[in-house]
Amino acid sequence: MASVLTEAVTVQQVCRAVSEQLLPAFGAQELALYAVSERRMHLLWESGYPKDFLTPFEGVSLDTHLPGVEALTSAHPLFFESRQGLASAYPGIKMDPMNAWSFLPLIASGHPVGSCILGYDSPHHFTSEERSALTALSGLVAQALERARLYDAEFAVARGLQDALLPHRLPPVEGLRTTGRYLPGTQGMDIGGDWYDVIRTGRGVALVIGDVEGHSVAAAAVMGQLRSAVHAFAASESPPDEVVSRTNRLFAELDVSAFATCCYIELDPFTGTALAVRAGHPPPVLRHPDGRTEVLDLPGGVMLGVKPDARYPVTALKIAPGSVLALYTDGLVERPGSDIEEGIEAVRACVARNRPECLELLADELMQTARRTADRPDDVALLLTAYG
Repeated sequence: MASVLTEAVTVQQVCRAVSEQLLPAFGAQELALYAVSERRMHLLWESGYPKDFLTPFEGVSLDTHLPGVEALTSAHPLFFESRQGLASAYPGIKMDPMNAWSFLPLIASGHPVGSCILGYDSPHHFTSEERSALTALSGLVAQALERARLYDAEFAVARGLQDALLPHRLPPVEGLRTTGRYLPGTQGMDIGGDWYDVIRTGRGVALVIGDVEGHSVAAAAVMGQLRSAVHAFAASESPPDEVVSRTNRLFAELDVSAFATCCYIELDPFTGTALAVRAGHPPPVLRHPDGRTEVLDLPGGVMLGVKPDARYPVTALKIAPGSVLALYTDGLVERPGSDIEEGIEAVRACVARNRPECLELLADELMQTARRTADRPDDVALLLTAYG
């Protein structure tokens, strides 16, 4: 149990681990896990109970005369070896078909966390060893739940921060159709520093994608700072290489012990001319009007934050009407145990077989492969642009 709970991160993972371990280990048929919030008990998890049986107990206060509540407030577990024992101690209490129960207080570092209730379908004699084991395990469960609740709270902050920082909609630009996608990773905080943007400039529109290393609230915060910096420098009509260079200097000055990658392409939608800058980022993919699709071999500079005085080469491109440009982060093309070149080729092939008028379908298909990967260590961002 200790080993399994150590690996559980979220509240749901802790509850599932408790259910899978406690019920078979102690021969119980029912399990209910409650947590305290604002002096009221709220159900986190239940297993084996009749439908809607626990509904009347939701949100009861800590002053209620119930065994699960009083086990917590007294900090002492309660064991009832028969229906008669429970009915005698709590006259009139609503009982399910079980015949024995243990009510375990969940207390971590002296702080009340909640209650764990086990139900047995036949009268059950709780030996002193079993009582001691259940009491000890309830302490482990309490610590795991408290840690998981803090994690979930931090995750909610991080997700809210990232949702606020990513563009809710991309600005309409005459002559262009754009769409973006974001998919969190499945490890760590499930939150990261990937972002994309479409920014109007004095010479056209900037198509931007970037990736801050790490998965945490800090990574999301740094992403917001970088996105704001790129936006400000692009709006000031700085040329693409200067936008990236100035962003790099600012990032280095932040002293955040992190690195980031970025691809910045400024496109004139009236002429199709573009200037591209790449800072340690995977290369874009371009589908030409005739269906020929290539991975653009753009000379690049170092990642952002490595060298404050780094210079970034600019590549001139000519994009014909009917073309599709795909910018993506490495989470889309990197898989454990496989070569990144294989992932990039898979993106190129997917872009090649989809027509430019089906931009949303192309975005969905590109993300579908990533969604099917259960063990996805990195988040994914995607920005597609159809020209003409």
